[in-house]
Amino acid sequence: MRPNYVLGGRYRIVKALGEGGMANVYLAHDLILDRDVSVKLLRLDLRDDPHTIKRFQREGLAATELVHPNIVSVYDVGEENGMQYMVMEYVKGMDLKAYIKKHFPIPYQEVINIMEQVLSAVAVAHEHNIIHRDLKPQNILIDENGVTKITDFGIAVALSENALTQTNTVLGSVHYLSPEQVRGGMATKQSDIYSLGIILYELLTGTVPFKGETAISIAIKHFQSDIPSVREFDPRIPQALENVVLKASSKRPADRYETVTDMANDLETSLSPRRASEPKFVPNSEIDDGETKVLDPAALHSQVAQDEDPLTQKKDDTPPVKPKKKRRHRRRLRYILLGLAVILLAAVGLAFWLGRPQSVTVPDVSGLTVNEAQQKLSDNNLNTGSIKRQSSVDIKKNLIIKTSPAAEQTAKKNAKVSLYVSTGPRLVKVGNYVGQSYTRSEALLKAKGVTVRRQNESSNEVPIGNVLQQSIENGQRIDPKNTTVTLTVSAGQRQLQLADLTGKSKAQIQRYATRESINISYRYKYNNRAKDTAIDQTPGAGSTVREGSTVVVTLSRGKKPVSKSEPKIEDFNVDVDIPFEASSSSSSDSSTSNSSSSSDDVNTVQIYIRDHDHDYKTVYKQLTIAQDTQVSIPFAVASGKNGGYKIIRDGKVILSDNNVTKNSH
Repeated sequence: MRPNYVLGGRYRIVKALGEGGMANVYLAHDLILDRDVSVKLLRLDLRDDPHTIKRFQREGLAATELVHPNIVSVYDVGEENGMQYMVMEYVKGMDLKAYIKKHFPIPYQEVINIMEQVLSAVAVAHEHNIIHRDLKPQNILIDENGVTKITDFGIAVALSENALTQTNTVLGSVHYLSPEQVRGGMATKQSDIYSLGIILYELLTGTVPFKGETAISIAIKHFQSDIPSVREFDPRIPQALENVVLKASSKRPADRYETVTDMANDLETSLSPRRASEPKFVPNSEIDDGETKVLDPAALHSQVAQDEDPLTQKKDDTPPVKPKKKRRHRRRLRYILLGLAVILLAAVGLAFWLGRPQSVTVPDVSGLTVNEAQQKLSDNNLNTGSIKRQSSVDIKKNLIIKTSPAAEQTAKKNAKVSLYVSTGPRLVKVGNYVGQSYTRSEALLKAKGVTVRRQNESSNEVPIGNVLQQSIENGQRIDPKNTTVTLTVSAGQRQLQLADLTGKSKAQIQRYATRESINISYRYKYNNRAKDTAIDQTPGAGSTVREGSTVVVTLSRGKKPVSKSEPKIEDFNVDVDIPFEASSSSSSDSSTSNSSSSSDDVNTVQIYIRDHDHDYKTVYKQLTIAQDTQVSIPFAVASGKNGGYKIIRDGKVILSDNNVTKNSH
């Protein structure tokens, strides 16, 4: 695709960004919305495959439903001259593979922050029953603000179908494929979780767990070899953090996390000191896959012994050779031995029964205080073991959540029972988002599980899209399950549609200007309408203007006099510099802060003029200034006469001149 080619009559190609297994990626400019976008074009060798085209279109349309700050938005899907294309959000930054290479080693907390954003995005996709199937660092982008975004939801299915038949293509993906995908099985949500576990492994070690010369050799290792220990690579990695890798990348899907949210919750507390003594995760025993089994030698010897025992051999019909007396003696001896064996077994059983420890049932102490639980355990002949603390949404702080062994289970008399005490809901710390981009702030809060609400408000000082204020103060800890953070976002200067001012009096126009925070500049013409009645305005009625804009209104001077003795009117302008005066609170603030003036640190001034058309009874103009400002005041003065002006701030005259003539300024 050559530069400057306009795709779909809308997207102008700027340059190539890269080539992938399914599509080529280009930077383009949306000519309608005036923004940069990414365009993916299905590869030439796949454009004649109707099945791939159908999947590409269907999955692309499905991806447009995924609206999340950590998912690259899909704007459009189309076709032109047999070219299937997808238009997506352009993310200026690098993919996670390049980020790891550039920044490794990455601090553990930053690793968790990156993974929490990725997990949040995948969770939303799974809620829509969309499985990515090709999660890998190359499909995860990090923009210049550190926000992580997942891409390629639209072509993941098609790619998975071509994976193991395109060796050069799959080599970048097979490092992250789950064992069930490698075997040709259907991908599930647990398959995405496996890939996420491998990505976490690479973030912690800087490399993938399995390597090989071919895609097939790597694939075989996924279902035959154990995941190498990340703690052997870096012993400082907490065991709890390694356990997240091990559980997510278990061979059997049943041993992995049930949902992405479960993985995110486990990952969030993996650096907690309370999990410092956590044992290494070991998956459940593998099920019987039909492999060849070796007979137990003990069982084999037992069978041989049984075959050799005369007591178990089949009786022969041949008459005995020995005399009957000897046979009766042998039978009597057998009965004696059998009786002694029964007596011995009975004695052993009685000794075992008398010597066995007595068992008791563990009582249910959930919802009790520690002291109450200890007393109840003692009443049931049980001792208190370790006391562990963990967060709980349902159990109030300092009350018992559960025990180990669990309630109603059987335990030996005087055994130790561990208590799990609630620390209350898991609290997260709210940062300072004022002045930051709403998109980034929302992503950071949602990564912590916080519900975010947006409301817009006009602002002359804060750029559009940045946060003006937040409902929860910086540093405050909240329960993300029950607290919503409201971010007030700048919508820029307020805009309004101008009313039709023609026919209005000067007083009416001034009241309208004050109410809508606009400035009025007056001009005068002779007209048949009554004096000081508006006959024209610029911009016209219905025009959209911002707060603080100036609207020029032409007022009538009344009918033009017919008397030849009417004095000549001279029109001229006088430039006046109005000084800005900062408030005392703003002055003190400025000595300790480099921030710009607040929205309250402004001056409102009124200008009165006296000339042929005005007197000091009405305001000529009112304006708001935030710095020293120069204004140009128009005068219409009869020959031989003079004019004047007064500028008032806070009820005090700050500037005045009562002898204004054309030649005096």
